[in-house]
Amino acid sequence: MKTIVATVALSALVAACSGGGSESSEPAPSSENQTSEAAAAPDIKAAPVETGPPAADDIATLDGVDYASLTGDSASGKRVFAQCRTCHVTDPGINRIGSSLAGIIGSPAGSVAGFKYTDANKNSGITWTEEKMFQYLENPQRVIPKTRMIFGGIPDAQKRADLIAYLKDPS
Repeated sequence: MKTIVATVALSALVAACSGGGSESSEPAPSSENQTSEAAAAPDIKAAPVETGPPAADDIATLDGVDYASLTGDSASGKRVFAQCRTCHVTDPGINRIGSSLAGIIGSPAGSVAGFKYTDANKNSGITWTEEKMFQYLENPQRVIPKTRMIFGGIPDAQKRADLIAYLKDPS
């Protein structure tokens, strides 16, 4: 039974992370077209290729949004947290599939008592500042590769800020 549940969960994750779009039947542009397009737009630069996770003190997001530019709303964050509630709670000392998130802001990664973390999480060197949590919630696997958390992330920057406001004060 666990195998079936795991297979269904993995299938849902793969479907959710695939972008949800259908494949295009148009052929990929030829290298000739790419060369002429690049010549026509010399100011466009290729995105830097990441070679690993961001450093523990790096807070840059993929979408380029700076956390400080947003104001989070706890009430809206509580609604965003509904998707997290499958695995996490904000009650102290209660771990589920995921760790309790009570008091998570300001805590070192991998430090909730009684929860078995991956080595990747425990050894990440991360402290969950608001800014680092903002980055992590965008794409958890990017920030801590090999984490067990199978969540694709929250692409909407305002929803991430709202969730952080809720995590800071879930009452």
